[in-house]
Amino acid sequence: MTPSWTTRPESAGDVTAIRDINLAAFPTPEEADIVEALRADPQAWLPGLSWLAEAPDGDLAGYALLTRCHVADSPALTLGPCAVKPEHQRRGAGAAAIRAALHAAREQGENLVLVLGHAEYYPRFGFTPASGYGIRPTFDVQDEYMMALALDPERPVPSGVIRYPAAFGV
Repeated sequence: MTPSWTTRPESAGDVTAIRDINLAAFPTPEEADIVEALRADPQAWLPGLSWLAEAPDGDLAGYALLTRCHVADSPALTLGPCAVKPEHQRRGAGAAAIRAALHAAREQGENLVLVLGHAEYYPRFGFTPASGYGIRPTFDVQDEYMMALALDPERPVPSGVIRYPAAFGV
């Protein structure tokens, strides 16, 4: 049975739970540390774009984060880290958090979201290879893993090199 997820933006009391979700989802603390570094970076952190998926029993199960990056000199967003506690994986918690974060970004007037991730997973949200927009990272990666999503297809999408927040180390 797939639970009905409730999504909500991060609140001040969720910082420890978000770290716990990332620590449970990944084999090292790297992603949890990245979230904390992004939260401390006023150039990267954007209020209202850190989202949680909550199970019916109140357990915080999934997490998705959008932070500021740039394509050339134009503002964009980067999706990640995204994480789901192992006991809730493959049940829709991650997808719920991602959809909520993307909706919030659209509501805030953002247009471009980038993700480096699974080529089989992220297209379900509308992501396509970033190269189709003339967007590329500063590092080598296979084309199908660097993806972009235009939240408003009527608005222009910048092209150029992606500048990530310092927390990502690239």
